[in-house]
Amino acid sequence: MAKPLLEFTDRGIYCEKGKFYIDPWKPVDDAVITHAHADHAYVGHKHYLAHHLSKEVLLYRLGEIQLQTIEYGETVVKNGVEICLFPAGHVIGSAQIRVTYKGEVWVVSGDYKTQDDGISTPFEPVKCHHFISECTFGMPIYQWKEQQQIFNDINNWWYSNVQQGIATVIVGYSLGKAQRILQNLDLSIGKVYAHGVIENTNEALRRNGVILNPTTRITMDTPK
Repeated sequence: MAKPLLEFTDRGIYCEKGKFYIDPWKPVDDAVITHAHADHAYVGHKHYLAHHLSKEVLLYRLGEIQLQTIEYGETVVKNGVEICLFPAGHVIGSAQIRVTYKGEVWVVSGDYKTQDDGISTPFEPVKCHHFISECTFGMPIYQWKEQQQIFNDINNWWYSNVQQGIATVIVGYSLGKAQRILQNLDLSIGKVYAHGVIENTNEALRRNGVILNPTTRITMDTPK
């Protein structure tokens, strides 16, 4: 039986033919990164490859790394193995990794969602022979409301709080959830302040050319 093109190792998903890893969690020479979340993009690799919209967030989080970025649909060849990125719809810059060698096609999804959130490039199905899928919320116990209903609920709650003179605090992870919420807030209701970590991430995304709704960094001097 032929050895699989991709295999799981103690460092991450490894392509022996191409001599690279996908989202490795231990230091390696060559890492292909699906997205900039901390459980997928670790410090310590010699070389990184990721989508260009992940560039500034990766540099902000990991420091001065050797980073190559490409567009969706662009192909890079490593030791005869083709690597191509496709939208995953998870967060801004998230990508599925298509790996092709001698006609055999594998896809590593990374984290993904099939619903268009209005800010991440929507998920794109990729034809392949083998699909390695993340499955964080794959169990049937996870049933979500429609996102527009959730955003309507948030905006109605915010508006009600403003009428009562109550500050509204929404907690969300600094990359992904925060921007998804931000882009769906009704800014006619009021001004949006952001925690420093979220604002740092927003600034990194803006440096990458991403257009986000305006936010103001909250500090100790911000009027209560």
